[in-house]
Amino acid sequence: MKYILETGRLRLRQFTTGDTAFIIELLNSPGWLQFIGDRNVKTTEQAKQYLEDGPLKSYINNGYGLWLVELKNNSKAIGMCGIINRDFLDNPDIGFAFLPGYHGNGYATEIADATMGYAKQQLHISTITAITAKDNEKSIRLLEKIGLRFTGTVNYPGTNEELLLYSDQQNLI
Repeated sequence: MKYILETGRLRLRQFTTGDTAFIIELLNSPGWLQFIGDRNVKTTEQAKQYLEDGPLKSYINNGYGLWLVELKNNSKAIGMCGIINRDFLDNPDIGFAFLPGYHGNGYATEIADATMGYAKQQLHISTITAITAKDNEKSIRLLEKIGLRFTGTVNYPGTNEELLLYSDQQNLI
């Protein structure tokens, strides 16, 4: 298995269509449903389609995307983290989500910080943004810990949802 990067406790790797059970679990976890939304991924076939249309397509088109986060000591999949190109944002953004049993252990900060470094140094992305729901306090704290600052709001296309926009560049707006 080829890894994108490793930290003290974690590894990032590309998703494969063999990760469908994990995708079903993560996309139907309470935090995902509350802060990201229901993607209607309930079956193996729907999870495979989600992977093909999302992360796997992004790897081909952009050379990066959302990656699977696993524990180094036992290769257990615990979350996802990566860089995404969204049509409605001017710059790539960092995204992350973890299974509920792995919140509060510093895993998200550890891998998000490493992913920011990778995006800057290896992918040569000069400006990284992030979006989050206004009431997602844990996500807001994490974004600030990894060096992003609030720069404004943005509406998620096709919805009335206003999201907070963060950036590592302070003069974005």
